[in-house]
Amino acid sequence: MLANKPKTKILVDGGDPEETLRIKNLVGFVDGQTTNPSLIAKNPEIQRLLASGRKLSSQEERDEYKRIVQAISPMVGDAGISIEVFAELDTKAEEMLAQGREMFSWIPNAYVKYPCTHEGLRAAGISVRDGIRVNMTLCFSQEQAAAVYAATVGSKAPVYVSPFVGRLDDRGEDGMALVANIKKMFSGSDGHVQVLAASIRNRNHLLCAFALDAELVTVPGKVLEEWAGQGFPMPDQDFRYTAADKDGKPLKTIQYKQLDLSRPWESFNLDHELTTKGIEKFAADYRSTLQRTA
Repeated sequence: MLANKPKTKILVDGGDPEETLRIKNLVGFVDGQTTNPSLIAKNPEIQRLLASGRKLSSQEERDEYKRIVQAISPMVGDAGISIEVFAELDTKAEEMLAQGREMFSWIPNAYVKYPCTHEGLRAAGISVRDGIRVNMTLCFSQEQAAAVYAATVGSKAPVYVSPFVGRLDDRGEDGMALVANIKKMFSGSDGHVQVLAASIRNRNHLLCAFALDAELVTVPGKVLEEWAGQGFPMPDQDFRYTAADKDGKPLKTIQYKQLDLSRPWESFNLDHELTTKGIEKFAADYRSTLQRTA
């Protein structure tokens, strides 16, 4: 069990309440949880239903998602549970918002996840004005993070932005450099947006998130189990993150941009190939659990 809690809040990235309980017993606490359509599709009970030849209706899928987050809700701390809207590339803000309002009502500690797209940011802006907590997901650029800041100014609750580290690493770019750049950009801000390092693949990612003072980090259960098995090492002042892929090849650094956070959010470039691919992947995993409709 972890003796000294790090400043960075630790969230479990998963969709299985039994895993969350196991991690809580292992670490001693879980600050929060992040979920998404892919993780919900992998939930053991949903997998058993699918293995038996059963497919779910859209309503049954939502009911299952609700059941899962309601089971996890009492286990986690004040970082809450992030619940992701089902969005395709052409989903409008109004449709995301309708889902977000329903999901926010499921549990008292909900955060609604919207994608870092124009429509996702429109939904987020309305949500924060209505008192709905938000987590902006599939962030792959500093400009997207700047737009999140500008679109949610005035939020009473912290807003999360989730840069996806591992998916940038996968294409040869240093995902942790993006986390560092966003932290630097927000250093002189009003603090309403917090950085939630996501797509964490290994212990080095986790330790670097701690070293960068990311406000939150969401981590797969297997990485937290590995960290616990090594005695919960923490980065010291001599810690140096090596930005390299699994074969040891150096990752390309992502340069810092000087951006004006007071600009209108619509003026920032939101386009990123990995955001598009991420939405397509989540949508495909969600559809894989559904009945085919004529």
